[in-house]
Amino acid sequence: MATTIQVREVEPGEVRPVAAPQTFAATLERHGLWPLARQRVTTLQVNVGRLCNLACHHCHVEAGPTRTEIMPSGVAERLVQLLDLNPGIEVVDLTGGAPEMNPSFRFLVMEARRRRRQVIDRCNLTIFFEEGYGDLPEFLAAEGVDIVASLPCYQKQNVDTQRGRGVFDGSIEALKRLNALGYGQPGSLLRLDLVYNPLGASLPPPQARLEDQYREELRRLFGIEFRRLLTLTNMPIRRFAATLVRTQQHDAYMGLLVNHFNPATVPALMCRSIVSVGWDGRLYDCDFNQALDIPLGAARVTGARTIWDIDSFAGLEHQRIASGSHCFGCTAGAGSSCSGVLA
Repeated sequence: MATTIQVREVEPGEVRPVAAPQTFAATLERHGLWPLARQRVTTLQVNVGRLCNLACHHCHVEAGPTRTEIMPSGVAERLVQLLDLNPGIEVVDLTGGAPEMNPSFRFLVMEARRRRRQVIDRCNLTIFFEEGYGDLPEFLAAEGVDIVASLPCYQKQNVDTQRGRGVFDGSIEALKRLNALGYGQPGSLLRLDLVYNPLGASLPPPQARLEDQYREELRRLFGIEFRRLLTLTNMPIRRFAATLVRTQQHDAYMGLLVNHFNPATVPALMCRSIVSVGWDGRLYDCDFNQALDIPLGAARVTGARTIWDIDSFAGLEHQRIASGSHCFGCTAGAGSSCSGVLA
């Protein structure tokens, strides 16, 4: 997809219009980084469904309470088989929706931990207070699951604006409960990371500086501890893209991303070491491609479209990664990934 750019830099400076349409592939080629190819696969990022107790404005999979896409048990069982067949998979990264709402969530956690894989739960925190999920913190702690929790600000108004009324208060109570179990405490093996994403059409501030601010404010106001803060760029797709179009900010935001392309981010792009698995077992290069229904390698090279088409992920090494204009979101500024900044 071509994107025509005629915007100003966000930071003070001279206007830098881009005369010709830019594509992500052409930008990589200009920097000697094309083709974008996969390295060794070490992480399975599994979207277990789009059912969620929240409906956040920035959600790139458009999750919510009325979504019906839920991973069947047969898909979860096949994923466990693939872990047995692929000892090189080190991390199982569970996402959604609210991944905990999937009936197979605890099965996947226990089976992955039994096989000594690191497990990440991408948690919205408020799920702990929904009926039937009250024991989740204790379950996660007992299994040694890493928690990556969304908290887009340390101020109530900003969080509730983006995620819904009452979410901030619930999130703070959840974090206190996790701290009481040992999560995020200095020296603890129970990892608790927080995730920040901007409220609107802007790039995140420097991650290290913002982490210091979060730590100071959350500790001062609530006595909350955490391990790291991860900053993520809002991806110009699905629900957030619709907001950009509605507010007439889409072209300017794409211009911001393109004009801040940073070639130093490319070697660490998450799509180079993960495979994303959809709720129905289909395979993708990343969670964002999954949201856009762009199959693994655009299915041009690998031929593998589902978890039943593949036994070994080793064969994907060096294969082409499907890309598009949304990929500028991962390569703008310091970069953006599920593990925070890239450069």
